[in-house]
Amino acid sequence: MGVDDVPLDDKAKRMRDLLSSFYSTDPPPSLPANASSKYATLDTINTITFDADQYMNLLVQKSNLEGLLQRHVEMAAEIKNLDTDLQMLVYENYNKFISATETIKRMNSNIVGMESNMEQLLDKILTVQSKSDGVNTSLFEKREHIEKLHRTRNLLRKVQFIYDLPSRLGKCIKSEAYADAVRFYTGAMPIFKAYGDSSFQDCKRASEEAVAVIIRNLQGKVYSDSESIQSRAEAAVLLKQLNFPIDSLKAKLLEKLEQSLTDLQLDCGESINVLIVDKQILQEEIPADSAASTTHEDSTHEFAEAIRAFRAIFPDSEKQLTKLAKDLVIKHFEATEQRIRRQIFPEELLKMLRIIWTDVLLMDEVLPEAALPDFSFEAARASVELYIDSTFLQLVQDISDAVTKIPSKSKEATEEAFQLQSALDAGKRAVTDGSMNVLKEFRLLLDADFGLLLKLRDFIIDWVQEGFQNFFKKLDDRFLTLSGQNSLTSNDQDLTEGTQKEKVLSGLVLLLSQLCVFIEQSAIPRITEEIATSFSGGGLRGYEYGPAFVPAEICRIFRSDAEKFLSLYIRMRSQKVSVLLRKRFTAPNWVKHKEPREVHMFVELFLQELDVVGTEVKQILPQGLKRKHRRTDSNGSTASSRSNPLRDDKITRSNTQKARSQLLETHLAKLFKQKMEIFTKVEHTQDSVLTTILKLCLKSLQEFVRLYTFNRSGFQQIQLDIQFMRTPVKDIAEDEAAVDFLLDEVIVAAAERCLDPIPLEPPILDKLIQEKLSKTKEQNFSSLA
Repeated sequence: MGVDDVPLDDKAKRMRDLLSSFYSTDPPPSLPANASSKYATLDTINTITFDADQYMNLLVQKSNLEGLLQRHVEMAAEIKNLDTDLQMLVYENYNKFISATETIKRMNSNIVGMESNMEQLLDKILTVQSKSDGVNTSLFEKREHIEKLHRTRNLLRKVQFIYDLPSRLGKCIKSEAYADAVRFYTGAMPIFKAYGDSSFQDCKRASEEAVAVIIRNLQGKVYSDSESIQSRAEAAVLLKQLNFPIDSLKAKLLEKLEQSLTDLQLDCGESINVLIVDKQILQEEIPADSAASTTHEDSTHEFAEAIRAFRAIFPDSEKQLTKLAKDLVIKHFEATEQRIRRQIFPEELLKMLRIIWTDVLLMDEVLPEAALPDFSFEAARASVELYIDSTFLQLVQDISDAVTKIPSKSKEATEEAFQLQSALDAGKRAVTDGSMNVLKEFRLLLDADFGLLLKLRDFIIDWVQEGFQNFFKKLDDRFLTLSGQNSLTSNDQDLTEGTQKEKVLSGLVLLLSQLCVFIEQSAIPRITEEIATSFSGGGLRGYEYGPAFVPAEICRIFRSDAEKFLSLYIRMRSQKVSVLLRKRFTAPNWVKHKEPREVHMFVELFLQELDVVGTEVKQILPQGLKRKHRRTDSNGSTASSRSNPLRDDKITRSNTQKARSQLLETHLAKLFKQKMEIFTKVEHTQDSVLTTILKLCLKSLQEFVRLYTFNRSGFQQIQLDIQFMRTPVKDIAEDEAAVDFLLDEVIVAAAERCLDPIPLEPPILDKLIQEKLSKTKEQNFSSLA
C-alpha cells in the first residue's frame, strides 16, 4: 500500500509526529523500553523505542514472501515521501527564518535615536510645569478677590430679589399670574426662614400679606362654578405648593367632579338629534365636527384632565376616582336604556354607544386602574340585549295593531263592513317586512367597527336567534288574547249566546287563522333563510341548551293555531245562529200553531247570517276546488227514501192513519239508506268553511225541532220554511248531498214530533214559496232604488 493510499487522518497524524520530533526535545509517548516482546506489533515502527530486529522477526513470522515483497515496496515509497515532506518543511521554515531576521534588523535601526527624543520631551514638560506654577502663584490673590466679589454680587441679587418680592407679588396678583407668584415666594422661603425675623422682617410681612391674598384668590377659583375643572385643579396644586391644608378642598373638588358627570350625561343626550314622527325616523345627520359633538368631546377631555390633576394632588384618591368614572359610564348607559324604552332606532343607538366607547377609552388613559373597558362591556351587554328585546316587543305590537285596526266602510262598524282582506294584507306585511327590517337593524350592530360591539358580536347573534324564538311565542300569546282566550282549550260555555268576557269579532278570528297559515308556510322559511345567511355563528349559549331558533317548533305551533282558530270561527258563527234558532222555537206555541200563510222571518235572518259568513270567508280564504256532491234518485239514496214519502201526492189531509203509515215507512227506509258522512275535516277554503257552518246550523235546527211537539200547522210551517231554504243553501254548499240529507232530517224530526203529520200539498207549498220569492225581489228592488 502506497503513501497516497494512507487515510488522511493517519497521514496528518504522522506529519504532526514528525514535526514534533523535529522541534521538540520531549519524546512521544511509547512503550517502555523493557516492554516484553510479546507486546510488540507492526505499528511500533513510528515510536522512539523501535527495534529493527524485533520488527523484522515479527514481520517474517506474520508474512509470507509475497507479503514481504509488498511491504518492501510500500516502505520504499514511504521513505521517499517522507524525504520529500522533510525537504519541504526545511524550505518553508528557512523562508520564515529569513523574514524574521530582516524584521529584527529594521527594528534595531528604528529604535536608534528614540531615547534622545524622549529626554528632550521630558525637559519641555518640566519647563511648562514650572511656568504654570509661577502664573498660579502670581494670580492666586486676585482670583480669591474675584470669587469673593462674585459671591457678593450673587448675594446682592438675592437681597434685591427679597426687597422686590412684595412688589413682584402685587404685579402677579393684578395679572392673575398666580403660578409665577407661588414660584417667587417658594424661592424666597429659605431666606425668610433664615433671616425673616431680623434683616428681612418687613419684606417677609409684606410678602405674607400678598400670599394671603393669593391664597384667597386661589380658594375662590377652586370654589367658583364659572371656572373650568382644569383651572380649579391648577389652583389646588398652587395651594398645595404654598403648604395650605387642602384636605378640606378634596371633598369640594370631588363634589364639582360629580356635578360635571350630570353635565356630561346631558351633553351625551343632547348630541343626538333625532326626530320621530309616526314611527318613522326623520334624522338630521350631525357631522362629526358639529358643535354638539365638539362640545361633548371637549367636556370629556376636560373631565379626564381634571381626574389626572386630582390624582396628582391626592395620590390616595384612586378608589374615589374609579367610582366617579364608573358612575359616568353607568349614567351614559342609563340614558341609553331610557332612549331604548322610548323606542330607539339603530343609528341612534350606534351613535350613543360610539360616544360612550370614546369616553371610556379616554378615561382609561388617565385611570387604567378602573378597568372601564371591561366594565362598559358588561353594561353594554344589558343595553344591547334590552334593545333587541324591545325591538321584538314592538314588532309584536305592530303586527297586533295591523290586524286589529280593520278599516270599515261606515262609521258604525259592523262585522259585514270590515275589510278583512286589507287587514290580512297589512298583517302579512307587518310580519314579513317587519321581520326583515328588524334583521336589517340588527345587522347594523354586527357591522359596527368599534371595540364595544365587536366584543358583543357572538352575543348579538345568539340574542337575535333566541329573540325570534321568543317573538313567535309571544305573537302566539297575543293571537290567543285577541281571540278572547287565554287557552284554546277553553270550554264552549264561554261562547254561549254569543257573549264573552271580551267581545271578539268572528272575522278577526278567521283573519288570525289565515295569518297563522301564512306565518307557517311563508314567513318562517324566509326568516330562517335570512338568519342562516346573516346571523350564523354565535354558540355562546352552550350545547346543553340546544339551538336558539327552532323553526320546526314554531311551524308546529302556528299550524295548530291555524286549525284551532278556524274551528273557533266556525263555532262562533254556528252558535250565533243557534241563538237565532232558540229564539225562533221558544216564542210560539207549536201545539196551537196557526195554518202557515208565508215563510217565517227567521228564514231570512238565517240566510242573512250565511251571507255574512260568505262575505267574510270570500275576502280572505281561497275558493278551493269545486267538488259538488249532488244527490241522485238512485236506488238506496237518501232522496228516494226520505223526501218522496213526505211529498207524495197519495198523502191526503183526510187520512191520518195513512199518513202515519207513510211515516212508518220512512223509519223503515232509514235502515236501508246509503250511509253518508256528514262532518268531514275542515279545510282552509271558502266552500269547506261555509259548508261546515251550514251543516252545524242545520244539525242545530234538527236538535231544536226534537225538543218541541207540533200540531199539523206547526209541522207544515217547518216544512214550508225548510223547503224555501233548500235551494239557497244548496247553492252555497260544497256537499249538496249532505246538506240535502240534513234538510230531510229536519222535516223527518218535525214529523216524528208532530201529532198529525200531514204535509202541505205540493201546489200550496209551491204557491207560498213563489209568493215569498216575489216579495223578496220587491224588497230588494226597493232597497236598491
